[in-house]
Amino acid sequence: MRIEFWGAAQEVTGACFLLRCGHQQLLVDCGLIQGRRRDELRNREPFPFDPATVDAVVLTHAHLDHSGRLPLLVKAGFRGKIYTHRASRDLCEVLLHDAAYLARHDAEIDNRKRARKGLPPEEPLFTAADAEQALRHFRGLDYDERRQILPGVEIRLRDAGHILGSAIVEVWLSEGGLTRKLVFSGDLGHRGTPMLRDPAVIDTADLVVMESTYGDREHRSWESTWAELAEIFTASRASRGNILIPAFAVGRTQELLYSFHRHYDEWGLDRWQVFLDSPMAIQATDLYRRHRDLFDQEAAAMLARGEDPLNLPNLQLTPRPEDSMAINRIRAGAIVIAGSGMCEGGRIRHHFKHNIWREHTQVLLVGFQAAGTLGRRLVDGVRRIRLWGETIEVRARIHTIGGLSAHAGQQELYDWYAGFAGRPPVSLVHGEQDAMAALAARLQGELGAPVFQPRHGASLDLAQPWQKWKLAEQK
Repeated sequence: MRIEFWGAAQEVTGACFLLRCGHQQLLVDCGLIQGRRRDELRNREPFPFDPATVDAVVLTHAHLDHSGRLPLLVKAGFRGKIYTHRASRDLCEVLLHDAAYLARHDAEIDNRKRARKGLPPEEPLFTAADAEQALRHFRGLDYDERRQILPGVEIRLRDAGHILGSAIVEVWLSEGGLTRKLVFSGDLGHRGTPMLRDPAVIDTADLVVMESTYGDREHRSWESTWAELAEIFTASRASRGNILIPAFAVGRTQELLYSFHRHYDEWGLDRWQVFLDSPMAIQATDLYRRHRDLFDQEAAAMLARGEDPLNLPNLQLTPRPEDSMAINRIRAGAIVIAGSGMCEGGRIRHHFKHNIWREHTQVLLVGFQAAGTLGRRLVDGVRRIRLWGETIEVRARIHTIGGLSAHAGQQELYDWYAGFAGRPPVSLVHGEQDAMAALAARLQGELGAPVFQPRHGASLDLAQPWQKWKLAEQK
């Protein structure tokens, strides 16, 4: 009985954890590695285990850093079932097909460069057909339903409050009369996140595998965040500029629309043109409406009154490229929500090209910006950026709206772990090293928690009493 850490180990992306129990092998998440180009090239490397021997996958949620290598897993020989919440299955249909489109587009650009150098072409990371094949393996579950999925393996999904369908995964492994319960946090939501419920509290585990994205910092209060946004919208309207909001198509975009609906009069949004400039975000928003049974009490009350909490009187959807290009003729009074969330691709870069050099432009960074991304460079105060070979001055005002994060802050992570009886061992994953170390120090110092910080390829022998557990490093 063993757990192996093959992704999100002392880094933020690429979640991938392999459980071995008797003759069964279960994978929890299989995500893309994102960030710098050299990091993303690791997605092309073979899996460090044989996908054909994996019996099942449990997916915590649809974001690509958790789901994005599933098409590669199937292509490499996986034949089992992929268990996830039914809403995550629907969102993956959107996200994986979009990722396949981007992979094809990137390959076309790279192959033109390779041709000029006399190099042979490369295939896309995966295709739309690969994505479709992976989706055939999905099986949708509901929250709070305990199910045996393999001999000696039971699972239950609990609401993680991160995005629609996001799950904390409880796993029971049984072998030779011994049972171990593992709890995977997935990505834990920020308490009070608009529209979604707060993360479920779990009280028992033999091992907790917990994210640490914001393990070294707190978010601003919701009250301060709403006040900050109100001030930005008021000041920007007076200065006659545009507001650009890079946002993840799934999760952050819908939270923004909900917040705009809720504060529409207070923030004076009737004086703006609001554009949702992302075909994928438009599709995802429709899926949120389809799964409205997962909304929190406040959003449910809006629906009961006949309101659409994801709509605005002045919201314009721009799925077609020509609609998107037309936005760039607007010199002032536009709020543009567009992907990608870390500014590494998508339509937001075109809007940067037309606006970021203008001093009246405001850029609102409303999500986590991984090291090496354009979004992180903007957070760090870069004054020039390069887009399509052109150097562009950054004269826009850059705002980091940390209070809108979909991830739990340090105190929320601490409180969630503190809900477990008996202080079980905790393995920290899905965080940069400084964030992970800060959270580890607090859990150890204040709660006496046994904390592991596994490196890529490390493993734990779960058959031993936890007091004898020691991380075995990859040879």
